[in-house]
Amino acid sequence: MSGMLELEGGPRCLRNVLGRFATGVVAVAGRDPASGRRAALVANSFCSVSLEPPLVSFCVAHTSTSWPHIRSAGLLAVSILGAGQREAATRLATPGGDKFTGLPWRTSPGGAPLLDGALAWLECAVEAEHPAGDHTIVVARVGALDAPHDGEPLLFFRGAFARLGH
Repeated sequence: MSGMLELEGGPRCLRNVLGRFATGVVAVAGRDPASGRRAALVANSFCSVSLEPPLVSFCVAHTSTSWPHIRSAGLLAVSILGAGQREAATRLATPGGDKFTGLPWRTSPGGAPLLDGALAWLECAVEAEHPAGDHTIVVARVGALDAPHDGEPLLFFRGAFARLGH
């Protein structure tokens, strides 16, 4: 035996089990400096890493076509989505096109795109990237932040967007 454990039930079983862990949903966005194009992705793997220094992390699939554009921006914005932003999350999670068309947005102090109505936001710079299976773990240093709105978070549970108690 090579020391590797074989996962009983395979990836589908793992997805089913991990889907029972509810997570918050964030939009990660940046503006490509070469083209000026806004790019965004949705992540449910966002978490706090450290208070000193102020670090957060999220995971990005190797297949993401948005991440290279966001990474090249230098600064990125993380918008913590509220329960009423399910449609925005769905649009930002869909590949291709200008995902921001028709969505209310503004810029962070450093110029990264923020979704209007988000519960909170953080402006960050990429500190490190770590390959991990079919994803990359991104660690980002927080430079600015605010929590302008109160409300219920948008959650991801059992493979779909959800709300508390729904």
